[in-house]
Amino acid sequence: MSKKFSLFVGDNPFHGISHLSQQKARERTLEQSQRSTLQAARIVERAVESGAEGFMFSVDEITLSIIRQLQKSSNSSQVRLYAIAPYAYEYVRRATQTGGVSGLAVNLAKEMVFSSNAKVLATNIGGLARFDLLAVLKTYVAYELSRIKTASTNNNNLKLEVFMLHEIITDMALALNMEQLFRGYIDFLERRHIRPGFETRNFSILVDKFRGWNIDLSKLTLTASFNKVGFQMCPTKQQCEEALKYASDAEVIAMSVLAAGYLKPAQAVDYLKHLEGLSGAVIGVSKEQQAAETFQIFQKNH
Repeated sequence: MSKKFSLFVGDNPFHGISHLSQQKARERTLEQSQRSTLQAARIVERAVESGAEGFMFSVDEITLSIIRQLQKSSNSSQVRLYAIAPYAYEYVRRATQTGGVSGLAVNLAKEMVFSSNAKVLATNIGGLARFDLLAVLKTYVAYELSRIKTASTNNNNLKLEVFMLHEIITDMALALNMEQLFRGYIDFLERRHIRPGFETRNFSILVDKFRGWNIDLSKLTLTASFNKVGFQMCPTKQQCEEALKYASDAEVIAMSVLAAGYLKPAQAVDYLKHLEGLSGAVIGVSKEQQAAETFQIFQKNH
């Protein structure tokens, strides 16, 4: 029985990010500075009207502002929120504004203390004092969850369903075989009735290690690159495709499906629809017309 295939609108264009070209990224950054939060929210709404079911975003002030704008819309459809954190670019920028890494740490610690769930802080205070990585991660995740909740709290159509660790954390923890960190993170989110997830650039390695650790993939959302040309599919395109067979119980969302603009939507759909085990795809769009055309193509042809 084939899985239901869900489409998500991604946030990369709203940040001016291009994984293919620094020049393209600079051009997008200029476009973003000229585009209001209202326009970005309209792009998300147009994508939802055209077949997208949710918004996958890195947690930062840009995307939180978009969510705040979405919650003001009285005619908005149900939008599933899939969050990714930490957003590395935000913290690099803040480090330059607060006196480097030490200034960022102090500033972030203050925000976490005042924004996070007091029970979470109290439970992990001993671990924080010892700089236990799992205690730090739990407190940080609670902080990011509080930011999302504050931004979306007044609209029942905006529901945070999945919280994913960014690839920089996921892949580093994989490399260091930090099984207990993964387990603790998964348990922490399950207790809060939020589906835990992982963004990764090493899909086949993650699947292999999770299976070896007997981690239940059916409870997880995994986001990884899948595209016709093998762009950012590590270690190889073939290994990532093979790993899908062993991750059939997980919710697997394909990203980089257009290979940073190298592929056309029709080419992307033709490849994805032949992959067994995918649960959906996330696509970034920068204009309302592009959102309508792109998501209609994916919805019609997948």
